[in-house]
Amino acid sequence: MTKSDLIPTVLLRRKAVVYVRQSTQSQVMTNLESQRRQYDLVDLARQHGFADIEVIDDDLGRSASGTVARPGFDRLVAWLCAGKVGAVLCLDASRLARNGRDWHHLLELCGLVEARVIDHDGVYNPCQPNDRLVLGMKGSISEFELGVLRTRMLEAAKSKARRGELRLSVPFGYIWHREAGLGLDPDLRLQEVIRLIFARFRELGSARQVLLSMTADQIHFPRPSDEGRMTSFTWLPIRYRNVIGVLKNPFYAGVYVYGKSEKRTSIVDGRARRSYGHGKPVGTWEVFIKDHHEGYVSWEEYERNQKQLALNNYGRADGVKSGRGGKALLSGVMTCGRCGRRLSVAYTGNPQSRPVYRCDKPNLMMGLPRCMTFGGPRVDAAVARELLRAVEPLAIEAAFEAERMHRERQDDQRQILDLELKQARYEAGLAERRYAACDPDNRLIAAQLERNWEIALRRVQDLEARQPAGTPSTIEVDQGAFANMAENLSAAWNTPDVTMRARQQLLRTLIADIIVDVDDTVRDVVLTIHWRGGQHSELRVRKPRTGEHGCATAEDALAVMRSMAGRWSDEHIAASLNRMGLPTGQGKTWTAHRVSSVRRVRGIHAYRSAEKDGEWLTMTEAAMALGVTNHAIRRLIKTGVLPAVQVVPGAPYQIRADDLASEPIKAAMARKGRPCRAADAGTLPMFTDT
Repeated sequence: MTKSDLIPTVLLRRKAVVYVRQSTQSQVMTNLESQRRQYDLVDLARQHGFADIEVIDDDLGRSASGTVARPGFDRLVAWLCAGKVGAVLCLDASRLARNGRDWHHLLELCGLVEARVIDHDGVYNPCQPNDRLVLGMKGSISEFELGVLRTRMLEAAKSKARRGELRLSVPFGYIWHREAGLGLDPDLRLQEVIRLIFARFRELGSARQVLLSMTADQIHFPRPSDEGRMTSFTWLPIRYRNVIGVLKNPFYAGVYVYGKSEKRTSIVDGRARRSYGHGKPVGTWEVFIKDHHEGYVSWEEYERNQKQLALNNYGRADGVKSGRGGKALLSGVMTCGRCGRRLSVAYTGNPQSRPVYRCDKPNLMMGLPRCMTFGGPRVDAAVARELLRAVEPLAIEAAFEAERMHRERQDDQRQILDLELKQARYEAGLAERRYAACDPDNRLIAAQLERNWEIALRRVQDLEARQPAGTPSTIEVDQGAFANMAENLSAAWNTPDVTMRARQQLLRTLIADIIVDVDDTVRDVVLTIHWRGGQHSELRVRKPRTGEHGCATAEDALAVMRSMAGRWSDEHIAASLNRMGLPTGQGKTWTAHRVSSVRRVRGIHAYRSAEKDGEWLTMTEAAMALGVTNHAIRRLIKTGVLPAVQVVPGAPYQIRADDLASEPIKAAMARKGRPCRAADAGTLPMFTDT
């Protein structure tokens, strides 16, 4: 400090800068006396003889620790470098800087231009050693004071958090009670929405699918309407961050957690920059207290949820992703038996609708050949048949369990709608009471209250329209009515009403993983299925050859053609195949033209009438030879009077020409006036021969 507070005239011609700063926004709003004292430094500058006084208050609400940009301080430094500043006025050294870098840099610049530093204690000249020493000590004390205060506050907070008593900001669904501590929010609607999120994730296995499901059901989620103070909420359509925030927060598992995130410091443009909110692994959290409060789920379920979310994000090798639909049944389930990586799915064809499984990570990352590539339809069909064979004994129990889960989901949705309707009716009643309590002469307020009442009534009307019309069914179903359900599993699996996503979820319920390899010697895709429960089974699927497509005619249909060709025409073969339920390779019914086309491709000789030697006759030819109708011939065949053979069941009958001249046939043709049937000694005729 100088011996006198006189300032040279040359410095008085420059401007005096009053630097005003407070560290946080809350200090700006509440610590008004400190703010007023800093602005009063303008009068102090006038007392020292300065006429040009500039106030810099751009840094209100900004910390001086050196980790936050301060545009006001940067402007002050720029004026010092330009030689425009005669004095810098501050309440104390901590207002200018809380770190040594900024403080000593400012003193260096003041010393170069001979500017003074002024506070309530006096006037300091940084060019003088004694004054420079005092200013240096003030800056060091200011920096040390910040560190002491921060350490003291953090240690006190950690000590309280280790006892589980530090009142952190808690998520939706919890509230701090005055005496009881942390507990569930009394809002039942909020509780049901949070429980529904966990239930849907338990069912669907994907946060994205939970969002889509709840959006389709028009379920809302609260959002703070009081700038984060968490005292009043507005219910808005649910968003993805609401779902993922609930699923990832350990507080919902009854765990009190402190220090689950950390700050990171980096150097940007020569200054330290801190960023917050970087998550830490579970084992490194500073405070971890299980069963601290009532949870919405157990800790074990929380860990399963985190594992499933991690697998959904990255598709790691130690688990499978949740079923997300598409056209590939085994997407995200199969692991390469050669390199251990997950097989990816590509779609080919025009349009691209045929799934192809391939392991191409070695090719993409290291330029190595692909481990394997094979088509998806045959493998999907083979695994589906194996899956249905495994669940067939439990088909009835699974059907009743699915019905029970469906009813529970309907009950949950109905309960949420009821709670939402109750809250809407309460808000409508509150709006009505506010309107009734308003002075009718005050039309400006009365009109707004009337509009609020109308909005609340419309919301009640909309919610009442969303209520289900009927009551839930309570009919008890006898399990005996589903005795043949196991036989219809294949039809239920292939019905268009069942989505691929539902099939994928059923597959993941029973199968943990599938290890795949390709046996190039016999061109087989070898699937090792790891069932949940520890059992394994091997399945081989023939890999189609080059040029072989998936619309080839089934071997059963070709066998029927080979057995009937040469004796029967294409029309008879087509009718027989249709009666037997054997479609074409494209799933269509048979016609004579399609049978002829397949025969030509497969080299099967055609039916030619000239080659028939008369030894065998059709039913129509036999009827013409005997002079009766086809019905009479069919009756003779069914009663065993006329021998006949079929190449395969459902094919036309073949009758030997010699059998038409047998005695039983002659006797049957000789009977007139009564039905043509075999004689039975134990039956009395209704009509006599006379």
